[in-house]
Amino acid sequence: MTLVLGFNDYLAPAQQLAQCLAMPFKQVDSHQFPDGETKVTLPSNLPKKLIICQTLNQPDHKLIELILVAQTAREQGVEHITLVTPYLCYMRQDIAFHAGEAVSQKIIGKLLSDYFDAVLTIDPHLHRINNLSQAIPNSQALALHATPAMSAFIRQHFEAPIIIGPDEESMQWVEAIAQRDQWYYTIANKQRFGDKDVAVTLGDINLSNRDVVIIDDIASTGRTLEQTVKQLLPQKPNSISIMVTHAFFVDDAIERLHALGVNNIWSSDSVLHKTNSFSIIEILAQATKNLSTAS
Repeated sequence: MTLVLGFNDYLAPAQQLAQCLAMPFKQVDSHQFPDGETKVTLPSNLPKKLIICQTLNQPDHKLIELILVAQTAREQGVEHITLVTPYLCYMRQDIAFHAGEAVSQKIIGKLLSDYFDAVLTIDPHLHRINNLSQAIPNSQALALHATPAMSAFIRQHFEAPIIIGPDEESMQWVEAIAQRDQWYYTIANKQRFGDKDVAVTLGDINLSNRDVVIIDDIASTGRTLEQTVKQLLPQKPNSISIMVTHAFFVDDAIERLHALGVNNIWSSDSVLHKTNSFSIIEILAQATKNLSTAS
């Protein structure tokens, strides 16, 4: 038997994962002391194999919880632990851009490989590596994509949308979605001057009376999406929708986008957010099954 463990702050998706896998589910009991320390309590009589489901936005305290849970499970005799983490933290800093900077991808990747036999995630923030196993060594590390769920959701709403990528990094997701259904797509050019200062330019394309869907992997400040929308507005598209895998939309990002005339803002449930519209749990469940079968 394999047991799925989840946490209170990502409970429903973890329960959905267990249901997709036809496996029992139990919740980790987590208690925070007044000084900020966390105590975790695991179910007793654990099986030899565990699947732990936890997403890693707001990651610092969650990483500590995961380490406590994994080590305690090992001490109870668990032999194989899979971490299913729809949003994987600390992947963007893969080199030191300035002297003294920590290369967090290598540090956190090594930490996860020390405690987990397999790690599955969705659309991690990778720049200069091709495979997640390069960041998380000595374990089965799989980076999956939300694009099948995105495509299916778009088909429910539009027959022939135009798919827009706000920058070159979005190319892989835009191409996968557009080519699946033979939709027209284009990629904008982005220049970044700071965390909240970007400029986006779009090539010559006719968007008049068309349904436009902007695709990206992550939305933080929303500034790139905002600048992309501003480039679309003069052509008077029929509708403008934004779809991302990981939704943060900090500060007033949602309000700014709606004020520009964005009709829809959709995200997956990799991070719990009010814009959640489609699920990536089935994608993770199928990959987990495949790993289990292979091993």
